[in-house]
Amino acid sequence: MKRTYRFNSIAEFHDFCNLRKPDHPLISLIDYSQVSYPTEENELKWIQNFYSIGLKRDVNAKFNYGQQEYDFNSGVLTFVSPLQFLRLEVNPKVMVEPSGWLLLIHPDFIWNTPLVKKIKNYDFFKYAVNEALFLSDKEEKVIIEVLHNIEKEYQSNIDKFSQEIIISQLELLFIYSERFYERQFVTRRKSNYELLERFEKVLLEHFKNSRSLRSGTPTVAAIAEEMNISPNYLGTLLRLHTAQTTQQHIQNKLIDFAKEKLTTTQLSVSEIAYELGFEHPQSFNKLFKQKTKLTPLAFRKLHD
Repeated sequence: MKRTYRFNSIAEFHDFCNLRKPDHPLISLIDYSQVSYPTEENELKWIQNFYSIGLKRDVNAKFNYGQQEYDFNSGVLTFVSPLQFLRLEVNPKVMVEPSGWLLLIHPDFIWNTPLVKKIKNYDFFKYAVNEALFLSDKEEKVIIEVLHNIEKEYQSNIDKFSQEIIISQLELLFIYSERFYERQFVTRRKSNYELLERFEKVLLEHFKNSRSLRSGTPTVAAIAEEMNISPNYLGTLLRLHTAQTTQQHIQNKLIDFAKEKLTTTQLSVSEIAYELGFEHPQSFNKLFKQKTKLTPLAFRKLHD
């Protein structure tokens, strides 16, 4: 069985990649062209205890996150949180010169700063690798400039202002990333609409499949997994294009099916609740009234 590496510190990752020791123990900007993974292994698996933001291009490897796979042959930005599992397949036959930058941030660096709470709210840290941010040349220059500003600050003489300045640059980096991601959700309309259509189809199939509903109403995680994308990416896509969350879409579809059964069948409310995946009819009644302002029985009577 292939070994899974565990990197507890940034220094350990530097050593693994045959790089010199980091200038700062808790934050480091790596020139990706200088990275040299162990050549005796063509598949590497690891878990890291720090955040990483990668701007990579022309990498002779495939990165995997869960069941997703991605080739880095153009400038893309990826975000990895601590304790995420990563797998990399090195292709020694592809002779290219990889380039780009890898920013590593240990959680201890942002401890006791406002960024501790903010960073947990950035959805892109929960996207899969294949949901990376594709940057235009102009956007890439903006990101690289911020990365170098961070590097200059931690390489300078550290004083009481250093951490605050770097934190502000990190926040700027994340704000730009949010802006560019939103641009990507808008400009990639065809692929986005294909995903929305796929979402509707998968959701419809769940509610039509009584066997699927025996284990409960469809969950956000289950729908996303079937679509082969991360729950957070799906949620952001739906929120930007429909102004609703994934959970709201699931509930609305559920109510549509409930209305159909209430008006076209003689099933009792409890039977309908069980058919739609509810363990307790009371939960179904509560949701139905919340969405329609009527109880299921009142709705049925209104349409008799």
